[in-house]
Amino acid sequence: MAKQNRAKGKSVRKRLKHCTGCGDALDDVVISMNEFASRHHTHRQPSCNHPLVQARNQAQGQYLAAIRSNQLVFGLGPAGTGKTFCATAMAVEAFERRDIGRIVFTRPVVEAGENLGFLPGKVNEKLEPYFAGFLGYLTDMLGRGVVECAMKKGYIRFEPLAYMRGKTFEDAFLVLDEAQNCTRLQLKMFLTRIGERSRVVINGDTRQTDIGAGSGAA
Repeated sequence: MAKQNRAKGKSVRKRLKHCTGCGDALDDVVISMNEFASRHHTHRQPSCNHPLVQARNQAQGQYLAAIRSNQLVFGLGPAGTGKTFCATAMAVEAFERRDIGRIVFTRPVVEAGENLGFLPGKVNEKLEPYFAGFLGYLTDMLGRGVVECAMKKGYIRFEPLAYMRGKTFEDAFLVLDEAQNCTRLQLKMFLTRIGERSRVVINGDTRQTDIGAGSGAA
């Protein structure tokens, strides 16, 4: 196990020094995850030849295949269907293959039913509760040290949706989670941030919105 961890860390650290990208014409695909039954996911050591995640049913298989072959994918389905986990694994896989140069996670900062009030600390510390799921998956896949190093170098970034205006993300894998809490204007703004050689996954559960009838993903 120790040898595997060292080999994994060495592989990813080597990857962090060399970033190249490639892309095709922009397409979009919508995948429904409603048929998913099991909440267990299988993942393996990152490798250019071996995927990090394997589909547990037909819907997940279509979802993963769509991400691999399209630049823009919408994943819609209830909680527990593996949308965030699969998207994160595919982002890491694309990064290791050198298809993209960095990974960007974003989501609307909307609280679920109650106001937590003022959160102390710097911007990254304020956002930590909202991006804990992404960070946990990345740590499981790559190890804490590799993730912290990649974040310091800017290869892995957590961006609140509200701060994306005026930015363009090129040579990147972007994951927008909790899209049901985005307005139509926010989704339009996000889609116009997509630059060349980028891949995008937008996930959401339209039956679990916290902003009412104004959801742009509905």
